[in-house]
Amino acid sequence: KIKIRKVDDNTADRVEIIVQVSPDESSDKTIDALYAFTDCEVSIAPNACVIWDEKPHFLGVSEILRRSADHTKWLLGRELEIRLDELDGAWHAASLERIFIENKLYQLIEGCRTREEAYAAVDGGLEPFKGRLRRAVTTDDVQRLTELKFIRISRYDTEKADNEIRQIEADIEQTRFHLAHLTEYAVAYYERIRDKYGKGRERRTELREFDSIEASKVAVTNAKLYVDREEGFFGIGKSMKDAEPVCDCSDLDDVIVFTREGRYVITRISDKAFFARNIYYIGVFKRNDERTIYNVLYRDGKNGPIMMKRCAIKGITRDKEYDITKGTPKSEILYMTVNPNGEAEVLKVYFKPRPRLKRVIVDLDFSTLAIKGRQSQGNLFSRYGIHKIVLKERGTSTLGGQDIWFDEDVRRLNADGRGRLLGEFKGDDKLIVRTSKNQYYITGYDLMQHFPDDTVHVDRYLPGRVYSLCYYDREQRYYYMKRFTAELSDRMQSFLDEEGSAELVCITGCAGARLEITYKGAHAQRPADLVEVDDFVGVKSHRAKGKRLTTYEVASLRFIEPELPQEPAEASADDPAAESAGLSGEASVSAATPAAASVPTAGSASESAAAPAAGAPLEIERSADDPLLDPAQLDLF
Repeated sequence: KIKIRKVDDNTADRVEIIVQVSPDESSDKTIDALYAFTDCEVSIAPNACVIWDEKPHFLGVSEILRRSADHTKWLLGRELEIRLDELDGAWHAASLERIFIENKLYQLIEGCRTREEAYAAVDGGLEPFKGRLRRAVTTDDVQRLTELKFIRISRYDTEKADNEIRQIEADIEQTRFHLAHLTEYAVAYYERIRDKYGKGRERRTELREFDSIEASKVAVTNAKLYVDREEGFFGIGKSMKDAEPVCDCSDLDDVIVFTREGRYVITRISDKAFFARNIYYIGVFKRNDERTIYNVLYRDGKNGPIMMKRCAIKGITRDKEYDITKGTPKSEILYMTVNPNGEAEVLKVYFKPRPRLKRVIVDLDFSTLAIKGRQSQGNLFSRYGIHKIVLKERGTSTLGGQDIWFDEDVRRLNADGRGRLLGEFKGDDKLIVRTSKNQYYITGYDLMQHFPDDTVHVDRYLPGRVYSLCYYDREQRYYYMKRFTAELSDRMQSFLDEEGSAELVCITGCAGARLEITYKGAHAQRPADLVEVDDFVGVKSHRAKGKRLTTYEVASLRFIEPELPQEPAEASADDPAAESAGLSGEASVSAATPAAASVPTAGSASESAAAPAAGAPLEIERSADDPLLDPAQLDLF
């Protein structure tokens, strides 16, 4: 499944395994294959059987964690309640002891002959003071007072006792506060555990999302597909070696097989399989592929009309038979091509000679046909018999470019609409990738490629785009600006000092931007400056140092990108320029576009509010009785 050359294990104190890929294999595809076919990524179903309330429950990790946290919170609450009860008891005992000693109630014990008489005397002496206490006085409390030693009574320190009681009262208030805010107390409890025991046990893994990887897309082409068209067999087994080779494939691919009668089926690749005699076409099938277009010319029935169609076959049931024609018995495919990027060729069709037939040779351009569903019957091409079909011209793609999105969460490209739209790509279009290490490189838009972990920005590469950036030079302690165009190279290149003495502040690729500089320190009262970026410094190499912005102490730097210009005012009837331009919206905009120095900025509220959105058509309102337009011209707008 994975074609690699060698594996080197350089593990010492850290794990380091180097996988050397074969020269003809993509490293990005190999990384995906490692996740798909090895234990680099293992899917675990973390449902556990937990005994809860004396009953088994199948719970996920999140639910187990939630219940465990709730149980810990309940235990902490019970501990606080016990602690509060202990503090109440300590306060009660200290208060009783202070009342007993300060009011000399121990003298009531003198003359008592039995313990019961002594307990009763002390309890009676406490009667006037019971209102100061928070709970009733018990026999155990009285007994503890009578057992106080004389040396403790003689050395009793009232001030120390008051401080002790105040500390107990403060602890009681804190405990009650924790009980009232039990969730915050539980969070702090976990944080204390982390601070106490977490040193040297920090997380070594990275929390991020992964993109789903289809094994069939990353499997190496480790087999060759063969077909025996007359007998109807196809496969990759040894018994098919003498048959006609079709293409390279993997043993995880699906294949689509057409017969000359128009029947087709999608099935798994096997060593040897039979579908039907007279196989017309066989190839590897990509599920949900909207760009692979089938151009078909077929005869409906034995002597029926000739139909033509273009369709895409995206997702159908495996091993179920379908028909690309109307399904009329004895139909026949006369011509069919499978175009991976929607190409449309031109055919030269020769009809069988017959009386009253004016044109014997006709051109068929598939690009004039609309692409429809696989169940469409197609358009009528002719009712005459065809003698032969010759390819006149190989066509180009009729699908245009492909919309590409960049998903920031998984750092992958996709065509499924996930993430930020980068635009429509086709042909040799490129991407520019910028990393947090102030480096960039140019790459293609292959959906299988990986981006560095420190990628901060991915965008379309435009050869003539000028990038303006401001940075802080730590050695010179000044702010600089530089402007450069990116070099077309897939090698990582640094646009700031590689030694780390430069710190990137802001960057823009918009033409006509202005830089706002605000100050601090001794020049804090100085008004903010607006610098015209295009006029401040020339465009040089990305290795250039740039030009110093100011010697003052800078608070902030911010690029202000220009808004689109306002819709121009309505031209008068006497304006010859408007008449010569035909009052087209595009011509009016270019005629009213201000110079670069007067481009409206983000700070101009009235201008930005009136500016049309990027790419939006310019709307021009005219009434039917406008002297500049007649009703017929209104249709042009």
